[in-house]
Order: sequence, then structure tokens, then C-alpha cells
Amino acid sequence: MGFGKNPYVAKAQAAELKATDAPDAAAASRAYREAAHEWERAAGREPPGKRRAEYEQNAVQNRALADGEGPSVEGEEPASTPSTPRSTLN
Repeated sequence: MGFGKNPYVAKAQAAELKATDAPDAAAASRAYREAAHEWERAAGREPPGKRRAEYEQNAVQNRALADGEGPSVEGEEPASTPSTPRSTLN
């Protein structure tokens, strides 16, 4: 690790990877919560600005994943499904 690098970014990324490779939902939830914690620690070491806001958003997303909510992208609407199935026959 070089001078000036934020060590918590690598730890948060490793925890996210661990969550995606988790064998069950409980292990994934714990790993996502750990990732969120590390992202908050990373944000705390950054001065206010774009990078800090990005790390804070990563923490929020990981907490949502830990709570069983799907990944959310800011400004994106959920996909709508048609209420009636469409027939492919003419």
C-alpha cells in the first residue's frame, strides 16, 4: 500500500467479492454488512467531495443488499411487467 492510499477501499471491495461468492443468504448478508462498514470507514478518511459521496453511496447500496433488497441505481425506475401476457400467435 502506497502513501496516501485509503486502505478501507480495498477491504470494502474484498468484502463485496466475498458476498458475491457466499454459499448462502446469511453469509452474503454478513459480508454485505461488512462491506458497507468498510465503505463508511473509507468515506470517513476522504475529504468532502466526489469520492466521499461515492463511498457513502456504496455503503448505502451494500446495506440494501444485506437487507435483501435488490441492487438500486439512482434515477433508475424498476422494470415494469405487462399485466396481461402477450400472445405470439396471430
